[in-house]
Amino acid sequence: MSDIPFTSQFKGLHPQASIIAWSLTTIVSLLAVYVWGASLSWHFSGLSIYQLFPVLGLVAWSVMWSHYMSGFINDKFLGKTDLRDYKRLTGYAVLLLILLHPGLLIYQRFRDGYGLPPKSYETYVAPGLGWITLLGTVSLLAFLAYELHRFYRDRSWWKYVLYANEVAMLAIFYHGLRLGTQLHVAWFRYVWLFYGICLVIVLLITHVDKLQHSTPAVRH
Repeated sequence: MSDIPFTSQFKGLHPQASIIAWSLTTIVSLLAVYVWGASLSWHFSGLSIYQLFPVLGLVAWSVMWSHYMSGFINDKFLGKTDLRDYKRLTGYAVLLLILLHPGLLIYQRFRDGYGLPPKSYETYVAPGLGWITLLGTVSLLAFLAYELHRFYRDRSWWKYVLYANEVAMLAIFYHGLRLGTQLHVAWFRYVWLFYGICLVIVLLITHVDKLQHSTPAVRH
């Protein structure tokens, strides 16, 4: 048995941090699924891979967005409560989604005789937008690199992987804005823009705080 008093064991813990994180993830995921379902008029019979793969990307990015938001709220206002269980479980879901989202499209384009990326991507989107599909590929590599955090997160260079993930989040935001079918729905486009604005604000505040803490105080 622990010698620490029962009340002291829970001092400083904020169970609402987990509630906020899970609630935010659930809400953004449901919004993504809802706009996708509505765009299909809720008719799922004969659903093709071309109709299915977009929602996987929407949900994946939305959940990653909720990671940034809930992490920021937790660090700033809730005393940095341990959210490892939440991040571990949702992280597995995100990993599966970010692999399936391009994977299913690559598979279907190959089956339809369009070959492999990048050519199969370029023939799928409007002329001149092929380079935006490549943003998705580069971002996927950055996200996959993050999965190595179990082994390398204590290395001095790991911060650059985190920076790459932040850039990838912004790249996928733009990727979805330009190519996402569901982003043609007016109300969800505003939601997506709201996501983007919040992400930029959180990243700016986070980096300004880090810069301030890393800058030595000037002695008078």
